[in-house]
Amino acid sequence: MLASQNAEWFESPLGQHLLFREQRYFDQAVSDVFGFNAVQVGLPHLDFLRNSRIPLRLRCETAGADVLADPMFLPFETQSLDLLLLPHALEYSANPHQVLREAGRVLRPEGRLVLAGFNPRSLWGLARAVQGGERGFPWNGTFLNISRVKDWMALLGLEVAAGSMCCYRPPINRDNWLRRLRFMEPAGDRWWAMGGGVYFLQAIKRVQGMNIIQPQWSVPVAQRLLSPAAKVINLKHYRTRRER
Repeated sequence: MLASQNAEWFESPLGQHLLFREQRYFDQAVSDVFGFNAVQVGLPHLDFLRNSRIPLRLRCETAGADVLADPMFLPFETQSLDLLLLPHALEYSANPHQVLREAGRVLRPEGRLVLAGFNPRSLWGLARAVQGGERGFPWNGTFLNISRVKDWMALLGLEVAAGSMCCYRPPINRDNWLRRLRFMEPAGDRWWAMGGGVYFLQAIKRVQGMNIIQPQWSVPVAQRLLSPAAKVINLKHYRTRRER
C-alpha cells in the first residue's frame, strides 16, 4: 500500500494536476450519499470525504490514519459501512481482489463504493511501461485494467453505477507543459474516452432477496396432486369436441 512519504509527490506539478481532478470527482461523488459511517482506505494525508454529509468519517491505512490496519483485513463489522472510498488502494496492494472482497463484506446492502485507479491503457500506463517503477509513486504500482476491476466487482455483488476518466495529458512533471496541453482534457473526453490516465468507478452493493413460497394448506393434498391431470383430460376432451 501507499506509504506516507508519497505525499511529497502530490506537491509536484503533476501531483497537483492529478489531485485537483481527483478531489473534484470525490467531492461530487460523496455529496449525495447518506448514512452513518464512511471510511476512506488509502492516501490518508488527503481528505476525499471532506464533502460527505455522513457524520462519522474515518481514514484507514497502515500508517498515518485514524484507523491503522491492512486494507486486506479491515477491522470493521460486516455490513457496517454506508460509504467506502478506495483511492488507488488496489494497485498498491499485494492482493487487490482481497481488498475488493473486504470492501464487499463491510458495506451495507445498497452501500456505495467509490474507487480511483491508474489506467494501464493510457499515456500514464505507457510511461510506466517504458520507465518502470524506479521513479517511485505512482509508477511503482500495478496498474489494473478497468475491465478486470469491473469483473471482480460483478463477482462480489458490486454493481457498477457510474464511471469516469481524467488526466488525458501525458504525465509531464512541468507546470508550463501541463498548461500548454490542457486542451487534451476536453478532447480526450470526446475522442478518447477510455484513454484517461485515471479512472473512477462507483458501485452499489446489491443483495438478492428471497421470496418464500408458502404452502397452500387450505387446498387438500389429493386435489393439488390431481389438478394437473384434470387439466390435461379437459384439454383432450376439448380437442375431441373440436374434431367432431
